Amino acid sequence: MDVYVVGGAVRDALLGREAKDGDRDWVVVGATPEQMAARGFIPVGGDFPVFLHPRSKEEYALARTERKSGRGYKGFTFYTGADVSLEDDLRRRDLTVNAIAQAPDGRLVDPLGGRGDLRDRVLRHVGQAFAEDPVRLLRLARFAARFPDFSIAPETMDLARRLVEEGEVDALVSERVWREMAKGLACDEPGRMFQVLHETGALPRIMPGFVYDPSTLESDLACAARRGLGLAPRFALACRQADDPGAIGRHVRAPGECVDYARLLPAVLDALGAQPGNGAEPAAWLDLMERCDALRKPERFMDLIAAADCVRAVDVDAWRRRVDAIRSVDAGAIARAEQGRPERIKPALREARMLALRAS
Repeated sequence: MDVYVVGGAVRDALLGREAKDGDRDWVVVGATPEQMAARGFIPVGGDFPVFLHPRSKEEYALARTERKSGRGYKGFTFYTGADVSLEDDLRRRDLTVNAIAQAPDGRLVDPLGGRGDLRDRVLRHVGQAFAEDPVRLLRLARFAARFPDFSIAPETMDLARRLVEEGEVDALVSERVWREMAKGLACDEPGRMFQVLHETGALPRIMPGFVYDPSTLESDLACAARRGLGLAPRFALACRQADDPGAIGRHVRAPGECVDYARLLPAVLDALGAQPGNGAEPAAWLDLMERCDALRKPERFMDLIAAADCVRAVDVDAWRRRVDAIRSVDAGAIARAEQGRPERIKPALREARMLALRAS
């Protein structure tokens, strides 16, 4: 049997970039599942045969072809006979730049012109089957964010719009949307992912309630990327103009942390935009920190402050001092001083925190 590295690892090597984790995949030509098992490979595939190498644990998939048999990204039947060639397997992939294989001796197999598209910085679909799988639209948007210097071939955008117009995109499950969304948000220019989803008409279908405003979205997310903010603050920035950002997170089954950040960031921005004056600032600061549970979750609060700083100028260091100040107050000592009288503990604790804030 013949074994080739395919996909992202080959693409990134040709671009002179370090491959992302999980992009080193192998395709096996001329083998059967029984032969793979006899060599010690561990079967893990569901819809088609995929195996883990017995030592490296990298994924090895049998070369396959696919045929549309139903709606959505699961509506395919696969054939993995030993007669499926490497070229057959490459033709069922999404983009030409991801359809290049490399043999163990370094020889490249590129029947679809992927190297030319890498040279010309173009994201181009492999074939008309691109319009049969809605996940490919998500991947196109994600790769546009990862490779912002690449254009998208007009005919590829036309096929992506067909996925929306013909309702294929409606069959996407939330978990798959989030998986690609999270990868795109981690890129250097996450805003471009949303731009592609908007231009294809997919955005309101997969993220109902999302407000696309390129004048703020792209700059907010570019700032978050430059400053190395994590996934949760980036997602919160992306959703911040929606009427109910938390609902968007719940719709795409985002992790609870991301939903919380999305829900809290608008409140932080509103509070930072208010100017209480007349010496009332410490009370307003404390109200905001209590609302965001900064005492128990100080790093989350500082993440929200850092995200807010991508929208309007914020003195991040001052907020760090304020968080440290209220956390330095010994609540236990105050409770003991009030001799366990609950009605007096809360106001005494608040006053002590106010004093700490004024001194910070």
